[in-house]
Amino acid sequence: MTLSAVTQILDVRPLTVRTGAEIHGTHLSADLPESTLVAIRQALLKYKVIFFRGQSHLDEAAHEAFAARLGPLQPHPARASLEGTRATLNLDSRDTRSSTWHTDLTFLNAFPALSVLRGVEIPELGGDTLWSNTDSAYAYLPAALKAFVDQLWAVHSNVYDSDALVPAGSSTAVAFHAELSKKRVIETEHPVVHVHPETGERALLLGHFVKRLVGFNSADSARLLAILHDHAIAHENIVRWRWQQGDVAIWDNRATLHKAVDDYNDAQRVVRRVTVSGTFATAVDGRTSVTRLSAESTGAA
Repeated sequence: MTLSAVTQILDVRPLTVRTGAEIHGTHLSADLPESTLVAIRQALLKYKVIFFRGQSHLDEAAHEAFAARLGPLQPHPARASLEGTRATLNLDSRDTRSSTWHTDLTFLNAFPALSVLRGVEIPELGGDTLWSNTDSAYAYLPAALKAFVDQLWAVHSNVYDSDALVPAGSSTAVAFHAELSKKRVIETEHPVVHVHPETGERALLLGHFVKRLVGFNSADSARLLAILHDHAIAHENIVRWRWQQGDVAIWDNRATLHKAVDDYNDAQRVVRRVTVSGTFATAVDGRTSVTRLSAESTGAA
């Protein structure tokens, strides 16, 4: 479907030059015609993250049913789904507060293709979410740097520094994340640059699940990752969304990083996420992601 065809079906209003669009006049449900769903997917591939206000008619069942029209659902591998649901992750600021850039579940070899997030309880002030376009981040790298990073691979893990992950969160949230990562240790090698399976565009694959670059010592790895991270989150690549209750955000998890801004003090923030299954990342040379480790933790990690 061409972009002109998409705009005949959807009222699409871009939010920045590179990233994000708001779609008006669409009532999300599992009963949408196939042509509308195709248009939504095409808008998502172009804008990387799309937003729908006024979707308070959605409950957990309707949220999942709509997401399932976009592809098979992928429950979180380490956390239980919200009671009574198949694959809904409840993100309540009282126990899951975090504020770092990441791509969802990249410690898995086949990480989610899409995420569908619904605003349930939103602070009066604060609690925005940022998304960065990692396609454009790669596209605007200097040619010599592209040639270098095209060859790099990184280890992604669900064991991370929970204190860094929750810089402004409560001690309860820190303990929650620390305990979660001890239940099952999963490590996967992904290419730092992967080829998007639908668009063929190259995108950076980064975020807080990255532990280190393959073949580099920890100091050099950290420096190189910092350079790439700075390019990825350049202001030109970012869109910021101010949540309202009932909003829905859908993003292409293969072409974005995102970060929830932790600036709302003791206010409660509840959002619920459903993810759609994806595939292995494919490097420029055709190699695909490899699982290094998937085992019950001994607690030593």
